[in-house]
Amino acid sequence: MHLFHNTSQQCSKITTETYSTSFSSAIKLLHKDLRTPIYNIYGFVRFADEIVDTFHGYNKKQLLDEFKMETYNAIERGISLNPVLHSFQLTVNEYKIDSALIDAFFKSMECDLCKAKYDCEAYAAYIYGSAEVVGLMCLYVFCAGDKQEYEKLKPAAQALGAAFQKVNFLRDIKADYQELNRTYFPGMDFKNFTPAMKQQIESEIAADFVKAYEGILQLPVKARFGVYVAYKYYLSLFKKIKKVQPAKIMEHRIRIPNYSKAFILAKASLRTQFNIL
Repeated sequence: MHLFHNTSQQCSKITTETYSTSFSSAIKLLHKDLRTPIYNIYGFVRFADEIVDTFHGYNKKQLLDEFKMETYNAIERGISLNPVLHSFQLTVNEYKIDSALIDAFFKSMECDLCKAKYDCEAYAAYIYGSAEVVGLMCLYVFCAGDKQEYEKLKPAAQALGAAFQKVNFLRDIKADYQELNRTYFPGMDFKNFTPAMKQQIESEIAADFVKAYEGILQLPVKARFGVYVAYKYYLSLFKKIKKVQPAKIMEHRIRIPNYSKAFILAKASLRTQFNIL
């Protein structure tokens, strides 16, 4: 079984590295004990997201329903022939991740199959299920069974997940709105996306980043640097988006070049050495 476990977990690692250079780079900065379980979580999340976002021409609902059923079966049985689900269940069962987080995640993925616009309540629920719970799953790993520490850091982990997701929404407005017909931010008219609308969204994201940073400083040492670098990657992307006019957001997907990521990493390393995060 060790060979099967290892092969499955390598699949989740490859999935992470293929789909997200930013997250895979940040995961490599975690303590080696934490890397594999975080790869396992990301691989699972990525596969579900691909079903609802990119598998056009296929029966997405059927695929997601099957993936959901196979996920719960894998967790209950402790095995799956889907390597990404097998590695995910290893992490869920080892760290005793609350099944309610997985339930909420699938609920948000199901929304992407049919929901085009969100009011404030639905938006908050979607953000929780699609992003905040992912941060909480990772927090289970970081806290390694320490429930008191988990509860203390829970609000910050949710804020970080929310900030990442909302930055993604801003970055991907063109694809979400024009290609997938989705409008996540409530009350926003992307046919007439004004600077005031953009600033309203940015204020919300900035508050999430502030709350998240406070929690990062309190993370266990094994997790702190990797999470901090991921935070800095996204904060850098957010700052770049803030400088762009609304019309440009609707035309181009904003990115952080690799040389900028390298600079962020180098600067974060120096700050860590001098204990000035």
